[in-house]
Amino acid sequence: MTELLLDRARTGDEQAFADLTAPFQRELHVHCYRILGSLQDAEDALQETLLAAWRGLDGYEQRASLRTWLYRIATNRCLNTLRAGDRRAPMEFSFDSPIPEPTRETEIIWLEPYPDVLLEGLPDSAPGPAARYAARESISLAFVTVLQTLPPRQRAVLILRDVMGFHAAEVAEMLETTEESVTSALKRARAALSRAPELRESPPPPPDSPEERELLRKLTIAYESSDVDALVELLTEDVWMRMPPAPIEYQGRELFKAFMTTVAFRPGREFRVLPTRANGQPAFGLYPRDEATGLFRAYGVLVFTLSVNAVSAITRFDNGTLAQFGLPRILP
Repeated sequence: MTELLLDRARTGDEQAFADLTAPFQRELHVHCYRILGSLQDAEDALQETLLAAWRGLDGYEQRASLRTWLYRIATNRCLNTLRAGDRRAPMEFSFDSPIPEPTRETEIIWLEPYPDVLLEGLPDSAPGPAARYAARESISLAFVTVLQTLPPRQRAVLILRDVMGFHAAEVAEMLETTEESVTSALKRARAALSRAPELRESPPPPPDSPEERELLRKLTIAYESSDVDALVELLTEDVWMRMPPAPIEYQGRELFKAFMTTVAFRPGREFRVLPTRANGQPAFGLYPRDEATGLFRAYGVLVFTLSVNAVSAITRFDNGTLAQFGLPRILP
């Protein structure tokens, strides 16, 4: 069937090409997202990949599988995007009131959440036998965040080798380099990941498990009642709060409480939340009540990283991500 579709596609049959590439498009989209950290950039890279594959079918000599050939094109399209340096600038981040001194200031990284609905139908058999990361772990927000701190070539090599499980020789051919270069880049990338505290958390409860549902029930009550003490009780002692693209981070319950009391849970303020999921993790659309109109206006998307039965990190994304999750900007 693949040979027949390939022959038809080479004669200009667009439907045959669509049928030929359809089984790989979801995993290629996730692959581009891991490298780029942006849902929109991943979509652009996927479309560029498909266009390049369509135009280059005559040059596909079938020395590698079609899937491997597509990964080669997609990876290099993503690296070109990173090298170009002309990606959209992140929106500026500001606060309505003074904020506590952050634990640390970081470089602005390009990061957006990935809706879980786009992970549906992703083939479980995609990673090769050499993969070191499970599918859920490799799409987690913590993992993707750390990836964005790696140099582009190291990032690509680690994803191809340790996430997708391609062999060193395959990766070397994809990147038009040597196996020694691939091995060296992988060694440096693994060393960087081993130093990342975000990746050493205890495993979360399974998705939609009784433990996760109970924790989300308590989080909902805490936010909708503006009960900062109840919220703090659900956090690990060393919890992190991040707000990309704001280059500041808070660690620990006390700083989290100080920030939330100053900026979010001000006296008399009400909230509603709408549940969703991102990067294999539970998430909320957060809606504070507008005192002037009585409407609940969106204040971004919160993604919760869980460790055992507590929250180890809360990452807040701005309203630009709402549409990706089908969330409204205003609730009555």
